[in-house]
Amino acid sequence: MRTYKVFQQQAVSSGDFKIVPIRHEDRELIRIWRNEQMYHLRQSEPLSKENQDRYFEEVVAELFQEERPSQLLFSFLKDSECIGYGGLVHINWIDSHAEISFIMATDLEANYFAHHWKVFLGLIEQVAFVHLELHKLFTYAYEIRENLFPVLLEAGFKHEATLKSHTFFNNSFIDVLIHTKFNMHLTLRLATPADVDITYAWLNDAQVRKYSFSQDFISFESHQAWFMQRLNSEKTLYYIAMIDNEAVGSFRADKNDNEAVVSFLLSPKYHGRGLGLFLLAQGIKAISSAWPKREIVGYVKAENGASASLFRKLNFSESADSGGATLKFTLRA
Repeated sequence: MRTYKVFQQQAVSSGDFKIVPIRHEDRELIRIWRNEQMYHLRQSEPLSKENQDRYFEEVVAELFQEERPSQLLFSFLKDSECIGYGGLVHINWIDSHAEISFIMATDLEANYFAHHWKVFLGLIEQVAFVHLELHKLFTYAYEIRENLFPVLLEAGFKHEATLKSHTFFNNSFIDVLIHTKFNMHLTLRLATPADVDITYAWLNDAQVRKYSFSQDFISFESHQAWFMQRLNSEKTLYYIAMIDNEAVGSFRADKNDNEAVVSFLLSPKYHGRGLGLFLLAQGIKAISSAWPKREIVGYVKAENGASASLFRKLNFSESADSGGATLKFTLRA
């Protein structure tokens, strides 16, 4: 599999679905789909096999050699079968934004488009926001693609603009809709003694404690003693996650032989916003910088599917204890 220089992880997955750098073997399928769906593409005439081969040899091949390519294209796979393709196009590395492009197998459009489009959006957001740390994503779509827009809104994109009568289509002018989403730019700072109160409030919240390994109520005095011990330990990295000037969660790593055992949480106010992946990804970077060449390990209750999913998305290997109640996730930093 060819790899992009600018994107180290290459494959990003979610369940049975995965995006990988666009595969040469998928070029004929893509050509067929594009010719079948010219009605919504910025493509004026059918693609010949010769033109498609030339495009892959002269344009696509170069993308893998460039430090800052103008586009990053991916094959969209389900169980290793290509069912679509898309990526980040018109990438502006200076202004840190890109357009999302996507089409899927024509025979799947009628019954499965919304689901597959939602999955693809989640995967391409990981590439753009978590790995490349772009500032903004946007879509540029003809008004006739009505099935695109509800999924975009559900995924947190905003309808930014309508370009009235912008494109000539079927002997009339039609609108183009632009939807955008901004990276929330979650960052980490070192925890300080002043964070004892907010971390205590997070720890004892019912939503947080639900999946904690200890269900017992924690007194403030006990937390304060533990908190200060962690801050002063050379074997602990303790960070507070920030969005702008607001603390939104914490990330901790404890050094244990050749392992860094991680623990993280989000403020209940920020649950359900997809920030967990950003928090874990930033924490991994911090560990890799402070403690290089160390295995990163996370332990999760088996019923905590949301946290387990985050580790899986970042390609941790997975195992379970003998009873299956606790999952262990491991990654080489």
